[in-house]
Amino acid sequence: MKSESKIFFLKLLIHVGALLPLVNLYFLAFKDELGVDPVETVIHFTGIGALNLLLLTLSVTPIVKTFRQGYLLKTRRVLGLYAYTYAVFHLLNFLAFEVQFDGALFISEVIKRPYITVGMVAFFLLTAMAITSINKLKRKMGKSWQTLHNVNYLIILLVTIHFYWSVKSELTSPLFYIVVAIVLLFFRYKKIKRLILSMFI
Repeated sequence: MKSESKIFFLKLLIHVGALLPLVNLYFLAFKDELGVDPVETVIHFTGIGALNLLLLTLSVTPIVKTFRQGYLLKTRRVLGLYAYTYAVFHLLNFLAFEVQFDGALFISEVIKRPYITVGMVAFFLLTAMAITSINKLKRKMGKSWQTLHNVNYLIILLVTIHFYWSVKSELTSPLFYIVVAIVLLFFRYKKIKRLILSMFI
């Protein structure tokens, strides 16, 4: 199968795999079939969905280097944009159900609760990456585009910390995600080291 066909089917699989669970989630929510705490279920599902997609996006480059399947690089943008889509729904769910779109209360929550503060920082950085993923902006930014998109290493750390701090009891799941994130970042050890050194030189 040609690489163009592989990319087409992979992207189709990503679209279906990302959209169907989201549609099904809200379908079940409207039918009141999400259990005793539907609000928590919706917020948690969209948050974990965003984290999973971010980790998948970071997984692409190590897979390409290990198995020499360069065409997979063309799936990173669609994975990243779906990660952002889930993050948007995660935030909207919180705004709608937890603070009822009360701006003052939301700001107060961001200030008082560190896990929300960290989550919002990650969301704003992810928004910048989503906006600049547009090809026209990417061309205009030139080399600075890659500099900006290196922030995805920071985003994944912030999101896993956000998840860890938001969990009040069962810590196995957030600790697992932290380990996976660290492993994926370890594949980029040399690049991250260069980036850190360049900040102080």
